[in-house]
Amino acid sequence: MNVIQPLLDLQAVDGFIRELEMEEREIPRRKAKENARLAGVNAALEIAKNQLAAMQKRIRDEEAEAGELRTKAQTVRTGMPGIKSNKEYEQTAIQLETLDREAEAAENRALALMKDEIPTLEKQVQEAEAKVVAESGGVSGYVDELDERLKDVKANLAEQRAERVEKANAVKAIDPAFLLYYERVSTKRWPVVVPLTNDGVCDGCHMKQPPFVAQLVQHNAKAASEGKSQQRAACTMCGRLLYTDL
Repeated sequence: MNVIQPLLDLQAVDGFIRELEMEEREIPRRKAKENARLAGVNAALEIAKNQLAAMQKRIRDEEAEAGELRTKAQTVRTGMPGIKSNKEYEQTAIQLETLDREAEAAENRALALMKDEIPTLEKQVQEAEAKVVAESGGVSGYVDELDERLKDVKANLAEQRAERVEKANAVKAIDPAFLLYYERVSTKRWPVVVPLTNDGVCDGCHMKQPPFVAQLVQHNAKAASEGKSQQRAACTMCGRLLYTDL
C-alpha cells in the first residue's frame, strides 16, 4: 500500500497546524504592540497636560509674586507720611520704586506667558486629546477582532490536532518506521516529504541526487502502485523523504 500519500495527508495537516500555531503566538504580540502604541498616545497627552499645568502654575507664581510686591509697596506707601528725615524719605522712595518696578515686571512676565505660551500648550493638549479619542476607538476595535480571531484559531487547532491523530495513525498502520522518520526530520526540516524532480533534484534543498536515489524513488512508486511495501528514499543532503508519481 502506498505510504507516501498518507504521509502527504499528514504533512498537509501539520502544515496547517504550524500556520495556526504561528498565528496563535503572533496575535498576543500584535495586541501588545497596539496597546503599547495606545499607551504612548496616552503618555503624550499626559505630558502635554503636565506642561500646560506647569506653565499655569508658573503664571500663578508670577502673579502671586506681583501681588506680594504690590502689598509691600502699599505698606511702604502708607507709612511715608510719617517719615521725618529727608534721607529716610529718599531711601523709602527708592524702595517703593523698586517694589513697583519688580511687581510690574512680574505682572508683565505673567502676561507674556499667558499670551505666548498658554495658547500653544492648550492647542497641544487639544490635539493630544483628539488623537487619544481617535486611536482608542481603532485600537479597541482591532483588539476585539484579534480576540475573536484567537478564539477561531484555538478552535481550528483543536480540530486539526484531532485530525492529525487520525492521519498519523493511518501512516502508522502502513509502516511505523516511516512515521518515526517523518516525525524526527520534521523537527529540523520542513516540509519533510517532497518530490524528486525529473532532473533528479530534491525539491526541498534543490540538490542533485545520485542515481541510486532516483532508482529507489522509482522503485517505490512502482511498488506503491502494485500494493507492495516501500523502502525509505531520502535526500542524501537534507534527509527529506523523496517520492515521484509514475
